[in-house]
Amino acid sequence: MKHSHTHPTCCHQKEGHVPSDKPSTPVSDTDSQGGVYTCPMHPQVMQPKPGNCPICGMSLELRGARLDEEDSSELRNMGRRFWVSAVLTFPLVLLAMSEMIPALDLAKYFGGRVTGFFQFLFATPVVLWGGWPFFERGWASLVSRKLNMFTLISLGTGVAYAYSLFSVLFPSWLPASLHARGHVSLYFEAAAVIVTLVLLGQVLELKARSKTNSAIQALLKLAPRTARLLRKDGTEQDIPLEDVKVGDRLRVRPGEKVPVDGVVLEGVTFIDESMLTGESIPVEKKKNDRVIGATVNQSGSIVMEAKRVGSETLLSQIVHMVAEAQRSRAPIQRLADTVSGYFVPVVVIAAFLTFLSWTFFGAEPRLAHGIVNAIAVLIIACPCALGLATPMSIMVGTGQGALAGILIKNAEALETFEKIDTLVVDKTGTLTEGRPRLVTAENTGEAKAKDWLTLAASLEQASEHPLSKAIVAGATEKGLTLQQPSKIESLTGKGIRGVVDGKEVVIGSSRLFEELEFPKSFSIQRIEALRREGQTVMLVGIDRQFVGILGVSDPIKETTVEALRDFHRQGIRIIMATGDNKSTAEAVAKKLGIDEVVAEVLPQDKAALVKRLQAEGRMVAVAGDGINDAPALSQANVGIAMATGTDIAMQTAGVTLIKGDLRGISKAYRLSQATMRNIRQNMFFAFIYNALGVPIAAGLLYPFFGWLLNPMIAGAAMSFSSVSVIGNALRLRRVQL
Repeated sequence: MKHSHTHPTCCHQKEGHVPSDKPSTPVSDTDSQGGVYTCPMHPQVMQPKPGNCPICGMSLELRGARLDEEDSSELRNMGRRFWVSAVLTFPLVLLAMSEMIPALDLAKYFGGRVTGFFQFLFATPVVLWGGWPFFERGWASLVSRKLNMFTLISLGTGVAYAYSLFSVLFPSWLPASLHARGHVSLYFEAAAVIVTLVLLGQVLELKARSKTNSAIQALLKLAPRTARLLRKDGTEQDIPLEDVKVGDRLRVRPGEKVPVDGVVLEGVTFIDESMLTGESIPVEKKKNDRVIGATVNQSGSIVMEAKRVGSETLLSQIVHMVAEAQRSRAPIQRLADTVSGYFVPVVVIAAFLTFLSWTFFGAEPRLAHGIVNAIAVLIIACPCALGLATPMSIMVGTGQGALAGILIKNAEALETFEKIDTLVVDKTGTLTEGRPRLVTAENTGEAKAKDWLTLAASLEQASEHPLSKAIVAGATEKGLTLQQPSKIESLTGKGIRGVVDGKEVVIGSSRLFEELEFPKSFSIQRIEALRREGQTVMLVGIDRQFVGILGVSDPIKETTVEALRDFHRQGIRIIMATGDNKSTAEAVAKKLGIDEVVAEVLPQDKAALVKRLQAEGRMVAVAGDGINDAPALSQANVGIAMATGTDIAMQTAGVTLIKGDLRGISKAYRLSQATMRNIRQNMFFAFIYNALGVPIAAGLLYPFFGWLLNPMIAGAAMSFSSVSVIGNALRLRRVQL
């Protein structure tokens, strides 16, 4: 039985994958016949069938990502209503405007009531059929007492249509002041044009919203549809990807995609892993090497064993994490929610006050001006742009991050990232490659190096720690035959001890040897010299006698220096917190130009370090990949895990870097800055638009310039505001990380 233990450095366990919390499969995380539908603005709203959000009235979207064609029934429905409405609205506008051209003034020939009747015929299908979805949603908002943009649209168009219909049917009941040129002014064309423009806005918005999921669609399309199964009788058969089971033997030919996650059983090849790492250089794969689903086999034919299938594959879990992040809510969204909660009632009151003001104090015809301006206020103030400002940017930003190998767990992590001023990094596997090699094995006693190294490596077989693997690999390279250890005891943060071939073996730090009261026969000077070279030093004792020194060196990643330089340019302070010895840690820090070193820390010490920095007023990000990093990742303002590390680290972190490259942190920082800047732009546009639009619609400029805002122009402006916010969010797809 194998156990893990902690060395003097830290307790890293490699071999990990993106955490699974019932994630989606590569095809869909919903049943093809059903699923869960949610609102992009209010992700807490979920139901098992399509419909409208009871809070904002927007169409619900299928939760999760699909590989098949996206359901566009809502878009087709709105498109059909728009085109029919547009065809009917065009002659209606010409008819209504004809009185401005004497030669075409039909009212002069047929009378105002007849032309009004024709306007009614054209407008009724547009308002009652084309605008029916808006009236449904508006009524639902009144019933649920959650007023939204459709409350305002249905009120505005409904009042314009009802007033015009009343004027056609009962013109004599209206005051003489409304009978201009012998007939009452009608607003059928205003109601129809508003409905048509809002429908156009909905069509453009639905098209734009579909593009925000383009990142997930791009990821889904990476997965192959089939796999080539090797049967026990030697025959081969192509089977659907969803039929692949753990343990199946699969053949991957040159040019094909690896179907699922697994290990190579036969053959040697080069695989393009750029879809995960962003690196275009193919990676050599041979027997026992790990391969990832959806990567491309470029040269030789290989046989692999499936290890993770369906929702457990790395690609599926990436899709799941991105989808969850896109549905999460950033703290900045609370501002928009708070404003929207009061906004619609305030607008309704403002429209009512506008009506009263014009009716009693405005220019003639007062009642007509009161109705028209109240309608304009209701239409132009629709808060859709305000509600879309944050979720659209979050959806596009997290999607772009996924394509760059940066998995954002939730919107809060993305928002917080831009405020980071301190980065705490682990050494092994984060700054270094995480593939240490045994470089020193020095005798210090009478025992032969071959003998004590055999015993030490045999004991290290019980651990999955990278340093343990390095010692075992070093002994194997020397041709030593290892034995099975027993009575293994892990000494957290200090080392390990156990029994091999009847002898008690202890491996660990000098502190451990002092605590166990070993005879102090080891050379502190020699140990410090090795540490200054950047080696992690472990002492070996057999039967209470100190017998040797092991030195393990872990090469620094080629990209680390570039990444740290980038952090410093951005004004971020770098602190290396490691369980390694202080001399070793300082040697690495000096080589890399790290600002501060905290060495010989236990897992709980890292979390305490983060707390201390936060108490000083610093915003702290922690990057790590081991179990010992999990407490600090959880405590940090933003935790950053390497996908090459352990599951628990990635479950705790807010950001996961697929490649395990520190440059990904710089990319995530720039992505956070770009996304939050985009959100602020959207919020500014939405606030300014309403702050300026409502007073103008109410007639504030009329006393000075004689300007009034036509409700049709208000409808166009309202639709444009929503489309402009989504268009601005889509600019994030072009951001350079």
